[in-house]
Formats: sequence, C-alpha cells, structure tokens
Amino acid sequence: MKYIMTIGFLLTSVSMSAQQVWTLQQCISHAVAHNITIQRQQDNVRQQEIALSTARNSRLPNLAASAGENLSFGRGLTMDNTYANRNTQSTSFSLGTSVPLITGGQIPAQVRQQRLGLQAALQDCQKAQEDVTLNVISAYLEAVCQKELVGVAQRQVLLSAAQVDRMRKLQAEGKAAPADVAQMCTTLATDSLTLTQQENSLMLSLLSLTQLLELDTPEGFDVEVPSETIPLDAVLPAPDVVFAEAQGFKPQIVGEQLRLSQAQEGIAVARSALFPSLHFNAGIGTNYYRTSGLSVANFGSQMRDNFNQYLGLSLSIPIFNRLQTRNNIRSARLAVHTQQLQLQETRKVLYREIQQAYYNAVAAQRQCLSAEVAGESAETSFHLMKSKYENGKANATDFQSAKTQLAKACSEAVQARLTFLFRRRVLDFYRQP
Repeated sequence: MKYIMTIGFLLTSVSMSAQQVWTLQQCISHAVAHNITIQRQQDNVRQQEIALSTARNSRLPNLAASAGENLSFGRGLTMDNTYANRNTQSTSFSLGTSVPLITGGQIPAQVRQQRLGLQAALQDCQKAQEDVTLNVISAYLEAVCQKELVGVAQRQVLLSAAQVDRMRKLQAEGKAAPADVAQMCTTLATDSLTLTQQENSLMLSLLSLTQLLELDTPEGFDVEVPSETIPLDAVLPAPDVVFAEAQGFKPQIVGEQLRLSQAQEGIAVARSALFPSLHFNAGIGTNYYRTSGLSVANFGSQMRDNFNQYLGLSLSIPIFNRLQTRNNIRSARLAVHTQQLQLQETRKVLYREIQQAYYNAVAAQRQCLSAEVAGESAETSFHLMKSKYENGKANATDFQSAKTQLAKACSEAVQARLTFLFRRRVLDFYRQP
C-alpha cells in the first residue's frame, strides 16, 4: 500500500503545480509583448519617426522673436563732436522669419534618407520579434519534450509498481522468493528516482521558458503538448529554394537594403553643399532710445514711430570651404561601399542559417524514422517478455532488461519526434513572410 501511495504522490506532483496551461502561440504573443529587446527596437522606431518629422519640418518657415535692453555709462561722443558724460538707454523688439527656397536638394534628400531609416528600423523591430519567436519555440518544445519524458518515466514507475504488487501476491502464495520481491522493489526505487530527476529537468526547462516570457516564476506554469504532426516522408525544400524565397522578405535582408538606399541618399545630402542656397527673409521691429540730459519722445511714441518692416532674399554661393564638401562626399561614398559589404555579409549569414536548418531537419527526419521503428520493436519485445515473465518463462533480469529498452526507445522516439517538429518548423520559418 505504501508504494501505491508513493506512486500516487509522484504522479500528481506535477499536475498539482500546473494551474495554467500555455499554448505555443500564447507564449510567443506574450514574449513579443514583454521582451525588453523588442521594446528597445520599438523605441528606436519612435526615434526614427521623430527624425523624419524633423526633416519634413525643415521645409517650414521659422519664426523668432527678440528683445534687447542696453544701458551705456561714461564719456561718449556728442552730436557737436565733443565728449561728455552721458547715460544712454536703448530698447529694441523684433520678429523675423526665414523660409528656405532653394537648398540644392538637401531637404528632399534628408527627408528620403530619414524615411528609409524609419523603414529600416521597422525591419529591425521585426527581426527582433523573429529572434524572440525562434527562441520561444525552441524553449517551448524543450519543455514539451521534458514533459513527455516525465510521462515515460511515470509509465515505467507504474509498470514497476504493478510488478511489485504482483510479486508480493506471489510471495504470499509461496510462488516467489523474497529475493525476487526485493529486486523488483529496487527497480521501483530506481524508476522513482528517474521520475524525480526527470521532473526536475522539466522544472528547469519551464524556468528557461518563463524567463524568456519575462514571467517572475515557473510556479503554476505548464505547456500544452502540441497535437501537430508532420508526415515522416515529407519532402524538405532545398536550401537554395528556401534562400531564394527568404531574401525577398526576411527583415535582416530588407533592412540592410534600406540602409544601402539610405547611404546613397547621404551622397545627395553631401553634394547639396556644392550648390547655391536661397532663403526668403522677412521681419518687423521697433526701438526706443533715450539719452540723459536730452529731451526725447516718450516710450510709446518712439515704439510707434520707429516701427519698421523688411522683406528680402539671401543668396549663398559656396566658393571654398577648405575641401569640407569634397571630403563629405567621399565619406558618403565610402559609407555606401561599407553598406554594400554589410548587405553581402547578411545574405551569406542567412544562407548559412538556412543550410544549417535544412541539414538539421534532414538529420532529425532520419532519426525520427529510426526511432519510430525502434520504438515499435521495443514495445513488441517488451509485451512478449512481459507475457513470458508473468507465465514463469523468463526471469526478473530479462524482464527488467526489456523494460529498460522500452523506456529508452520511448524516450528516444519522443525526443526524435519533437526535434523533427522543431527543425521542420525552423526551416518553414525562413519561408514565411
């Protein structure tokens, strides 16, 4: 009876703590919403939006107001060309605006440049989301695998417990030796230890997953075993086919292409300094002036009488700026070349990732096929050995060996099936926009 109670406790230890079962999609959605790296990328997107707004607003007129108050003391030149001690006071007010009319194409190029920067930042954000998604899928399937292995260990414990109960009944009938009972009890204890170790592995895998989800604790957290199945004879797409599809929409490629276009716009920005610029200027102003010892009009009268307006155009023609413009153009062209190299490197990295994903999927597929065959053979062999053992035609050692082989085959089959599921999903991940 104590063994039955122990087994019951072991079998319920995991289910008691599993209060909320998460699906893979729930895990992905939660991780994307709470991941710190993604949040930083979203902040970068907002920064690029501000930069684009700033570039667009540079077309607008500016408006500035100014006010000044000056006091002067000491000797100064008077109107009759003599020096005398005079105290003077002056007050001025002005309001002016300037509108860029011609900038050599600088403003349109800067707007295009910042728009491309914003689009690249959006791709970076999507890339961060994809990275988090892959990490969550990997951690999720690892947790599912450990959960399945716990089930395998539980079934082994149940088998051993059933055999302990059977051997005790046979011993009571005088048909089994105490040594056989003790041996089976040892097997049960070993299987129970294996179950405990496997439950610990499950808890560690759940901890890793919950950390990716930014959850405080794995307590009360459980994962749903996916019912998705993939035909073992499914044809896997070749790496070249996957790469041809992926480079058209994968954010790391699209982002680098946008940065290349952004760098090319930087050349236009640098070249704009070679051309004249034209600005329209307008403003209004007034002032007040008073000298000690002299009679002047009051403040209000002067402010009204001294009111003035102006309109004008200002033309700036670059002639020589110590070769700064030339060097800026050279730097911009160098930035384009650097970005071209970065794009090539990103494509190579993506192709290597796809190759690795393909060969991992192929290996997992072959391993899964072998594990399925081995599992079926081990199960058949175990049932035959179990029948022989229960009929007294095999000893406990043979039974335990068959049971161990079955547990090993079941564990390998579970791991192989889930590994193939993950590897195939990763390969399909590169084909999905």
